[in-house]
Amino acid sequence: MRKIKKLLLSRIFIVGVLILIQTVWFITFMLNLTSESWWIQIVLQVLSFIALILVINRNDNPAYKLAWSIPILAFPILGGLLYGMLGGKKPARRMRTQIDASWKRLSKEIMQEKEVLNTIEGIDKKVRGQVGYIVNNSGYPVYSNTLVKYYESGEENFPDMLEALRNAEKFIFVEYFIIGEGRMWNEILEILKEKAKAGVDVRLIYDDFGCLTLLPYKYGEELAKYNIKCVVFNPVIPIFSAVMNHRDHRKIMVIDGTIGFTGGINLADEYINEKNRFGYWKDTGIRLIGDAVFSLTTMFLTTWNAFHSSNDHLKDFTPDATLYQKFLDMNEGKDTYGFVQPYADSPLDEENVGENVYLNIINMAQDYVYICTPYLIIDNEMMTSLCLASKRGVDVRIITPNIPDKKIVFAVTQSYYEQLVKAGIKVYQFEPGFLHAKSFVCDDEIATVGTINMDYRSLYLHFECGVYMYRNKTILDIKKDFIQTMQQSIHMTEDKIKRKLPMRLFQSILRLFAPMM
Repeated sequence: MRKIKKLLLSRIFIVGVLILIQTVWFITFMLNLTSESWWIQIVLQVLSFIALILVINRNDNPAYKLAWSIPILAFPILGGLLYGMLGGKKPARRMRTQIDASWKRLSKEIMQEKEVLNTIEGIDKKVRGQVGYIVNNSGYPVYSNTLVKYYESGEENFPDMLEALRNAEKFIFVEYFIIGEGRMWNEILEILKEKAKAGVDVRLIYDDFGCLTLLPYKYGEELAKYNIKCVVFNPVIPIFSAVMNHRDHRKIMVIDGTIGFTGGINLADEYINEKNRFGYWKDTGIRLIGDAVFSLTTMFLTTWNAFHSSNDHLKDFTPDATLYQKFLDMNEGKDTYGFVQPYADSPLDEENVGENVYLNIINMAQDYVYICTPYLIIDNEMMTSLCLASKRGVDVRIITPNIPDKKIVFAVTQSYYEQLVKAGIKVYQFEPGFLHAKSFVCDDEIATVGTINMDYRSLYLHFECGVYMYRNKTILDIKKDFIQTMQQSIHMTEDKIKRKLPMRLFQSILRLFAPMM
């Protein structure tokens, strides 16, 4: 009874019911209106025809166009209105204006060292093209002076997070899609309270939708009592609106501008396997120490300044040279650094940086490319690149979960197996549970770890981040972890991916609307 009462009083239930009421009322109103007036029917049908023309002529992904063309054609009276309300992929104008203004001001303080680019060009011009693409289209430099540590799981990552937080002296920035009350967040929060009390500048950004069922309403007001500043990204409102599509899916933690964490690991107990939701939760993360942390700081402040009454400058949050030197003294030597390039992706522009970084890695691969992703809902460009790489002799392997967190999405993921396997790609499902890692590793020289799933939502609608690495010793750690994970996975051979006709039909229908998932 308590669970039912809790559900009925929860924000997600109340918001969901209000949106459902609005939707039913709107559809009923429009159907009644059109049944009494033939000319309104004609106007709405003309509107749907115009919407269809706009969809077809947009400079957009063909799969996205198809996904919207079907409902517009199937429901010519309401299809155009539906597209007008939900079809746009760009965030609302106010959000765009705020983030654009913040980025334009901060980006003036970011500089790319030409010497680093020249060094890379002297090694490999193709890689120079890749890092140049990220510099030009994401705005973040490539660095040669950064230590990287790779984590094979959340429980391995967590102690280092706590240690870094305890040693904070100046500022702590925390930006996460999901924060859930429990052991992981409670331990972090206690440290944040202590540091804020001691005068450390502590700031938190969390996505309201990601935390909708996990944190109390107006949680930021509670944190303010402890002098922890807070921004709630894109607050969920009970209105039928496309702006709710755009979420802050990033995972960023920065301490004193010197140490930074990112990857797939959110701040909730399932990510450290303190709580069992879908079997063993396999995730990955990385820690940066050095110059490249400056980019994570910039990503955080871009969002922070956009939605908080502050106008911080990057010069006030530069790395602590004394602390950095301490870690340098402990390291093996600069020859292990390689090149490190954090990058951000957002729906503010037409440039799909996250997807293009993945595509460039696949297209440049010579020997192998190994991929971990929780969701595999890909467009024709990605499918073609993967299949062509395999057909030209590249060893392409992909690991997805065996126990899904979203069954519908998992059904769509499995629908892509047949084409991939026929092209010679080896597909695996992580048998112990849910694989949440988002990583690529290629030819022992290139890797990326971040927050970007291989689905339309991550690649087109969310604010995301990742770290591109070249000739860094950590790349071999990522490869080793992939092989160990593969050994715990089920190889999805042709006989294992055969599906009965009803399931094939169901998956085919789902794939039509995959860009909307």
